[in-house]
Amino acid sequence: MSVLVAGSVALDSIHTNAEIHNDLLGGSASYASLAAAFSSKVHLCAIVGTDFPAEHRDLFARRSICTANIDTVEGRTFRWTGKYHEDMNHRETLDVSIDVLEKFNPRLTPEAAAARVVLLANMSPDNQLAVLDQCTAQPFVIADSMDLWINIARPRLLDLMQRVDLFVINEDEARMFTECSNLVTAGRRLLAMGPRHVVVKKGEHGAMLFSPSHFFTTPAYPLTHVADPTGAGDTFAGGLAGSLAASPHAPEFKDLANGIVHGSVLASFTCEAFGVKRLAETTSAEAAGRTAEFRACTSWGS
Repeated sequence: MSVLVAGSVALDSIHTNAEIHNDLLGGSASYASLAAAFSSKVHLCAIVGTDFPAEHRDLFARRSICTANIDTVEGRTFRWTGKYHEDMNHRETLDVSIDVLEKFNPRLTPEAAAARVVLLANMSPDNQLAVLDQCTAQPFVIADSMDLWINIARPRLLDLMQRVDLFVINEDEARMFTECSNLVTAGRRLLAMGPRHVVVKKGEHGAMLFSPSHFFTTPAYPLTHVADPTGAGDTFAGGLAGSLAASPHAPEFKDLANGIVHGSVLASFTCEAFGVKRLAETTSAEAAGRTAEFRACTSWGS
């Protein structure tokens, strides 16, 4: 099965206490597509400007990511500049230039519309719903979101949640959305808003999966050095989506749990270098080896 990933493709500038890197390939759909491509064919739906570098298109092509659903329009590609301090669990946005992203009107090819797994990566709920309205195959739908849309587009976000199979959100946003400090209670409240399953991302502390009758939690893969955590959550979601698409049957709870582990492992590669550099260099053998290490350090005998 194939995965449709819809979201932003951006040029990011990242500042840390140690380094500054400008005009890196970024955006929710970029990280998610590269991660999903480890397991499945990927259709990428996004918008870029005429300034979008050819080298980034070449990277998508090398990873066999179909770009027929990327709309290229006159203008500048969406840009984001952010700064991390010593605690890399939190970041500061220094500048955002919406540019062509404001014109995004998702349009799918028939092949993309027929994807059996759809990842609505972080973007406005209106755009997410516009993509979902074009899907033709009753897909398994994953949707990611963030505090911006909770604050300015809550009614549309609630509409979207009624139509998704898996809703993904980070821990701070889960608390804000549900007005609850306890993450277990917050996860249950999010389930009551409509999705069949909910994942709460906890950054370096892993993730929690909620379903009406099941619960699963996992730590993150342990890293001794984090260069840049930008895109780790999008990598996580993309790895999860790709894992589900690789399954020959409709996703069950155990498939979601396996997908979360797969996504967590791929996210660890993203954190090891700036932008998509480390993720783009990672081989399937490396990912499999790290997954085996992760399994060994998180299992125990009965």
